Amino acid sequence: MTMKMDQAALSAFMRRDFPQVADDFIIESVTPEELTVRLVVSEKHLRPGGTVSGPTMFGLADVALYLAIQARIGPVALAVTTNCSIDFLRKPAAGRDLVAVARLLKLGRVLAVGDVMLYSIGEPAPVARSGLTYSIPPVQG
Repeated sequence: MTMKMDQAALSAFMRRDFPQVADDFIIESVTPEELTVRLVVSEKHLRPGGTVSGPTMFGLADVALYLAIQARIGPVALAVTTNCSIDFLRKPAAGRDLVAVARLLKLGRVLAVGDVMLYSIGEPAPVARSGLTYSIPPVQG
């Protein structure tokens, strides 16, 4: 498996094409097999009761797989989520960032399918598991 974008290139892509959320995410590692991204949890990510909200965890899973796809195919900003399911397994640990580990299961010409596990930093058990499918736009040219 070849990669078209490394950690630095993915970070630059996020800052350029998605500046509205780029500061929330830190790409921790990128390999051909998986991508790990950290969500810097702040007050805006919490729901009543002080836990990370479901929409925030969905967003982390979505961004993680999106970046895993970009790492493999290059900067294709218009790749879009076509399906997502998420299982919330346990309450995230209070006051800790979340990390997502994304793995591509299938990367075709028009669809990509992947799995994302979410963890509270320092905790071995996942807080959520997500399966996502992305549509990849046709190559222009």
